[in-house]
Amino acid sequence: MSDTHTVTNQVPPLEGYNPATAPMLVEALIREGGDWGVDEVTELGALAGTAEARRWGELADRNRPILHTHDAVGHRIDRVEYDPAYHELMRTAIGHGLHAAPWADPRPGAHVVRAAKMGVWTVEPGHLCPISMTYAAVPALRYNQELAERYEPLLTTRDYDPDPTKVATAKTGITAGMSMTEKQGGSDVRAGTTAATPNSDGSYTLTGHKWFTSAPMGDIFLVLAQAPGGLSCFLLPRVLPDGTRNRMRLQRLKDKLGDHANASSEVEYDGATAWLIGEEGRGVAVIIEMVNLTRLDCALASATSMRSGLTRAVHHAQHRKAFGAYLIDQPLMRNVLADLAVEAEAATMVAMRMAGATDNAVRGDEYDGLLRRIGLAATKYWVCKQATPHAAEAMECLGGNGYIEDSGMPRLFREAPLMGIWEGSGNVSALDTLRAIATQPKSVDVLFDDIDKSAGQDPRLDEHVSSLKSRLHHLGDPTEAQFAARRIAEDICLALQAALLLRHGHPAVSEAFLATRLGRDRGHAYGTLPPGLDLAPILERVMVKG
Repeated sequence: MSDTHTVTNQVPPLEGYNPATAPMLVEALIREGGDWGVDEVTELGALAGTAEARRWGELADRNRPILHTHDAVGHRIDRVEYDPAYHELMRTAIGHGLHAAPWADPRPGAHVVRAAKMGVWTVEPGHLCPISMTYAAVPALRYNQELAERYEPLLTTRDYDPDPTKVATAKTGITAGMSMTEKQGGSDVRAGTTAATPNSDGSYTLTGHKWFTSAPMGDIFLVLAQAPGGLSCFLLPRVLPDGTRNRMRLQRLKDKLGDHANASSEVEYDGATAWLIGEEGRGVAVIIEMVNLTRLDCALASATSMRSGLTRAVHHAQHRKAFGAYLIDQPLMRNVLADLAVEAEAATMVAMRMAGATDNAVRGDEYDGLLRRIGLAATKYWVCKQATPHAAEAMECLGGNGYIEDSGMPRLFREAPLMGIWEGSGNVSALDTLRAIATQPKSVDVLFDDIDKSAGQDPRLDEHVSSLKSRLHHLGDPTEAQFAARRIAEDICLALQAALLLRHGHPAVSEAFLATRLGRDRGHAYGTLPPGLDLAPILERVMVKG
């Protein structure tokens, strides 16, 4: 019976793997101007591969946040209790500048380096919500110079102080949250009914209910509310300057499909105090500065999800035998893994290109600002849309073991749909692509100028772009355009991905992408690449070394 309990043909733990060694990510980091940050990214990636960091992620996900609305004797406290591992994750992310480093050190490539760091700190996705919110809050806050001078230095330090009782200005470092969505409106934020009444001292009193508030234990929040002049953006501190708690009531925590470590909440503002950012009636214009950056993080996170799932699938295939051979050497599994690798590489390239465009845009580059305007909306739609089927296929590569929580694949799969929903679902992102075309037609010219840098290199891309140009220049009836919005956004992203691969990608990856994503010589599932493609270099780029 002792032989029964001898474990054979099982896969060793994926420990010590540094996600910063992925060629597709490193190449994009350097290409988009972040070469000076390679060592920083590699250092964080090495930490992500340690058993300690992986354990933090497991504990933070398993031990969900607990809401305490009152203390033992009935005082209202509105406090969320997190597992200590969550605070270690936050402390590490902030210590490495994922939350705001580009604003403190705005040298060229800063947003690209930060994007790559987000892509290698893969131990647990939930805590990256407040990290992303803090990153995105800074440019919106700058619409009020006085508030920016007070809070931006605290948002950009690398100190993490989770004490919920302190005034923000008494801390050495703070984090930010965002509160826009209401139950009757969802993505239609203009339908919000939270009221903002001006006070004689320049502050406003907010009364209303928010359906989703990200990171409720943040120190400050950007909130949309209806002022006398229309929908406006406000800064609302959790603790008021005099040390009293603001009248921000946490109603309940959301029971989410994924992202268990972070607490998303419903909040009631019962006469809470806030300060105006920007002008009354210009709330959407202010908050869109924040949303553009969180949408970038959605695309980056989906690309990261693909690389993570692919790595686990490849690692499994390298060590697991079936029918007398390692899975990695079996033709059909090679087809599946290569197909997953092509998708991950194309997603990484376009997401990092949008990070590079963001980096240039914040420094006043009009060209990349316009490219980001249309390209990011389409990328957010398509890359995030691909993350869920990609995670499902990667999980299937592990067979039954992949369906077990210990593998980490169920956590990856549960999280995958979030990026497609958060900060605008697929329809919202696709319609935003149309909005860019209608309101900033120069963005279309810039888009095609960027894609046309690869013109003449492959007839499949040329044909795809020619058709896309014709459609965008003759959109016609708005209703018909909206009906086709998803296809338009998809085709824009595919064109960007193909053009990037032709200019910068490995020829084998480029050919596989063009043959299947533009040439359509592929079935409807992963693992249906046509014969004749050179899969060896595609797989070699994603092999788990060591």
